[in-house]
Amino acid sequence: MRPTSAQLVLSCVFACRLAQLAAQQPAPARPVDATAAPPVGSVPGSVREATPTEQQLGVPIFPGSQFIRSYDAGQGQRYYLFATPSSAEEVVAYYRTALKQRGELVFERPATYMFEVGRYRPETMAFPPGVTVKDFTWAGSAGYPNPVPRAQPDRFPTVIQIVPAPL
Repeated sequence: MRPTSAQLVLSCVFACRLAQLAAQQPAPARPVDATAAPPVGSVPGSVREATPTEQQLGVPIFPGSQFIRSYDAGQGQRYYLFATPSSAEEVVAYYRTALKQRGELVFERPATYMFEVGRYRPETMAFPPGVTVKDFTWAGSAGYPNPVPRAQPDRFPTVIQIVPAPL
């Protein structure tokens, strides 16, 4: 099975953005003032951005996953990143059942699956609507770093990207 060009572009953007986030170094620790508001943009996905609902996304969110943040995908679309301590195999099995489709293995190493949830229209969309599941434990990796300092788990084995279908 051969991935489409849209799937390859989506997977490459997904992988590049996650690599950028993983490479970011946390800011040095400072004394915490419990009465002060958190600085703007202090931790991706925390305080500043509310976790989207399944109704907003149009697809189920894997149980127990943590919302990381969303990004502007262009052409009026956003994509949403979630991370989970569950294995990629568990997440793929969940979406196979929830979305009633097999999904497509677009990369074997690291395992990356895509589930399309809407028709891709390149003239009006930046990305095809869907759910992408990526295994971050491939080749001995400890997983995707938790962007919340001192939060548990320290790393996530699996990252989920959701691109909702436009309204």
